[in-house]
Amino acid sequence: MKSVKHVDFFKNIRQVREFDFGIFYYFDEIVISEMKEGVLFRWKMAEKAIQGAHEVLGKEVPIAYISNRINSYFVVPTDWIKFYKNRHQLHFYSVVERTKGSFTSVIIERLFFRNSIRKFTDLEAAIAWTLEKIAIEKRVL
Repeated sequence: MKSVKHVDFFKNIRQVREFDFGIFYYFDEIVISEMKEGVLFRWKMAEKAIQGAHEVLGKEVPIAYISNRINSYFVVPTDWIKFYKNRHQLHFYSVVERTKGSFTSVIIERLFFRNSIRKFTDLEAAIAWTLEKIAIEKRVL
C-alpha cells in the first residue's frame, strides 16, 4: 500500500504532524492518518489529532477523514461515543486497507460511527471520492 507521501495529492499538503501513535497529514478539508504498527488507537490520541486539525484548519471547517491503514493497528470503537459527546463531527470518513483484520475493525467501527464509512483498497481512489463528495456538498450549500 502507498503512503500518502507517495501520491500526487501530497503536493497539496498544509502540514504534517507526527505523534507517537502515528502521522497525520492535514490538507484543505481533508485529514489523512497513517497509524504506527500495533497501536491501540484511543480517544486521548484522537484528541491530539483533532487539536491539530483545529490548529491547522480551524474549528469551523468541515473535515473529511481518510484512515490510510498501511500498518496493522486497532481502534477502540466505543471511543466514537466520546467523539460525538465532545461535539466533533466528520463529514466523510473512509478507510483504505487491504487486510482482513482491518475489515473486521471497520465493521465494528460502523456500529458506533453515526455516518457511513466508505472502504477502499486504493488511497488515490479514496482521495478522489472524498474530493468529489466535498465538491458536491459545496454546490448544495
